[in-house]
Amino acid sequence: MKKLLTIAALSTVLVAPMSFADVNEDLQNICTIVKNNDKGELRKKMRSVKRDYNLRLGDFYNGVSCGGNSLIRYSMQNASVDVGTYMIKKMSKSDLAQAEADGMAIQQWAETNGYIETEIGKELLDRLN
Repeated sequence: MKKLLTIAALSTVLVAPMSFADVNEDLQNICTIVKNNDKGELRKKMRSVKRDYNLRLGDFYNGVSCGGNSLIRYSMQNASVDVGTYMIKKMSKSDLAQAEADGMAIQQWAETNGYIETEIGKELLDRLN
């Protein structure tokens, strides 16, 4: 019985990191998709991650960094309007209002860096209000 529990515990430990590695592999080119403003490709990527790992955008959003910025910030920097507004619509208001790695929420960062008046910034304000 003790051997069985040890094997079960070991298999759990060995399988979990592999699934995270697979998610990272599947999300590998998401920054390129955002930069190219390819909404269709982003939708396909999000569908496959949802299907394969049962993760929504809000679940993996904080774990993805593009040039040191989150996906929405990166879309603002690259004027990727279609992708940026799509991601804002797909995320919950509470996820959008959370502080990111630098301690600033997306809205605060956009105001500080002059992106709040862009189409993506306006979409963010509409969604939060």
